[in-house]
Amino acid sequence: MNHPKLLILLSALLLSTFAVQGQQILIRAGRFIDTNQKTVKKNVDILVEGDRIIKVGKNLKSASASIIDLSDKTVLPGLIDGHTHICLTPDYGSNPPVLYKTNTYRTMEAFKAAKQVLMAGFTTIRDVDNEGADMADIAVRDAINEGMFFGPRIFVSGWAISITGGHMNLTGLRPSIDKKVEQLAIIADNPDDMVAAIRDQRKAGVDFIKIYATGTLRHINRQTMEPLSQLSIEEVEVMVNEARRWGMDVAAHAYGGTGAYHAVKGGVHSLEHGMFLDDKILDLMVKNGTFWCPTMTVYLPDEGASEEDIRFRNRIVAEHKKSFQRAMEKGVNIAFGTDIGSMPHGEGWREMERMVNYGMLPMDAIHSATVMGAKLLRKNDELGQIKEGYFADIIAVDGNPDEDIKAFRSISFVMVNGNVAKNE
Repeated sequence: MNHPKLLILLSALLLSTFAVQGQQILIRAGRFIDTNQKTVKKNVDILVEGDRIIKVGKNLKSASASIIDLSDKTVLPGLIDGHTHICLTPDYGSNPPVLYKTNTYRTMEAFKAAKQVLMAGFTTIRDVDNEGADMADIAVRDAINEGMFFGPRIFVSGWAISITGGHMNLTGLRPSIDKKVEQLAIIADNPDDMVAAIRDQRKAGVDFIKIYATGTLRHINRQTMEPLSQLSIEEVEVMVNEARRWGMDVAAHAYGGTGAYHAVKGGVHSLEHGMFLDDKILDLMVKNGTFWCPTMTVYLPDEGASEEDIRFRNRIVAEHKKSFQRAMEKGVNIAFGTDIGSMPHGEGWREMERMVNYGMLPMDAIHSATVMGAKLLRKNDELGQIKEGYFADIIAVDGNPDEDIKAFRSISFVMVNGNVAKNE
């Protein structure tokens, strides 16, 4: 069966870049954000060759370089989203895509999503669980890395690991078909299965491991607001140790409570979401150097939701805000993350605005989406800054995002790996 829309999409993705690899490009920046020092400099030049930045300074010259004049814009490193789902689209509602979309189709959706996030200024993303799309995230990452398609740099976790009856284990099915239906995660109920799951994931080529340390919204007790704890400390330690043996970090979906504490105590590299983080958990995160991707915007009440659900969501939002503000006060490693896919691709600016609305300074939000994102990925020696030897991932906006975070609503220039993706 022919799929003309998919062919058109593929053609657009293939033709979306026009930079010539290998030649020098000289960017003249009117305002330059040093994301490490959290300062702004004026009239800074950036010399790019191939996929790297080779020099940053004043009044640079190159006889052979193409000039890109961004003297009327603010220039900064490409943004890093620490929590995405490119294999998801927000329209799936209560119908898990694993049940009604082919993996081929979801791969095409992922290519489209990757382009959308790139055009929004995110040159690197950390894709945290493909939610049952087989290995579509790995395929998209590899196709981009090999130059078959144009998109952001992607780090992937493949399938997440959960437990029977937990998050991503489909429920409500007849017992006779329950075990026959594909799940949205690898279901592992004992240490041996957990180790095997990590080895299978590594064999497939993932960059890191995602585990579910707590349930999701349906697993929250609406009286106590306590999320379901899915793993013991010992089970978390088993998976963390096995992942480390293969050189991988572990990200834990954890809303709070006992499950979040077990995840941090067990040694995970990052907590995802974390709307119910008390001082005990936050203090342990500071002690362990645990990263946190808050993903706050996605938990706002959905349009058209029932009054009961709106009240429930508003309670979550209020607790999330408190957790975020306490985390800032205590010095938790906050890395920017959106949960995009559960919200529209290309709208990462919404999360930046929420962080600022909750009390984070605009420059600190930028730092979170650049330097801290690079540290989360353990790539802070080549990502997150415009610096000699770093990847040439560069964006520009009109206005001053360090003063008004709303400037990120419109990205006028995007370069990834030295290739110009957008120049308006």
